[in-house]
Amino acid sequence: NIPTPCALKIADKIAEQFNNAVLLMIDGGKMSPDYRVPPIVMYERKDSRWTLKDKHTIMLRQWEETRAIASQMLESGDHMLLVDFDSHLDDITKDWTNQKLNNKIAELASPANGNV
Repeated sequence: NIPTPCALKIADKIAEQFNNAVLLMIDGGKMSPDYRVPPIVMYERKDSRWTLKDKHTIMLRQWEETRAIASQMLESGDHMLLVDFDSHLDDITKDWTNQKLNNKIAELASPANGNV
């Protein structure tokens, strides 16, 4: 649950361009359909260092909808479509922009499926 040196370097580059950038990580150990609290860890840049942000000050809108969609994707196996950039570097035919996955998420989040 701590950023790797590579993640910190990328976050530093982003922060150079965007003053309010944050480093957001998912706690995979807490990802489950029944988990009611967002499984995220957030760091903010203060005094040239990335520091853990107090989780009580983080507000996520639409967490229940997000959790429900993630649960559906885990149950259907669609989460296996996720391609990270490292996988793309190993095989450039893999789409790291995740268009198939994004389309599936948009479909699940659409008003036709009871979401707003």
